[in-house]
Amino acid sequence: MSFQQTTLPIQGASGTTYRFTVYPWGTQFQSFGAVYTVLRNNGGGRYSILYVGQTGDMEERFDDHHKQRCFDRNGKTHIGVLPEPNEQRRLAIESDLVNAYNPPCNG
Repeated sequence: MSFQQTTLPIQGASGTTYRFTVYPWGTQFQSFGAVYTVLRNNGGGRYSILYVGQTGDMEERFDDHHKQRCFDRNGKTHIGVLPEPNEQRRLAIESDLVNAYNPPCNG
């Protein structure tokens, strides 16, 4: 079964648009820093943002995520990934997106 990668533009509170690559939930990643969004596919190419986070290691981040129950309760289906090696930049992007969307699993 193949999966065609989708690019999802997400605009932050600052007006900056970030382009996330969307993967099915459960995708295994290599080790790299990134901002990520936990998503629910609403059909028709539309997604709800359930959570925005950042990590220095995408390979390990989802093994035992502290918000997993919230992801499950809200019907997560996909993860959006924006590679970013710089931690300060990741934190700024994460904050920009949380301020714009107030996702249900953040906070």
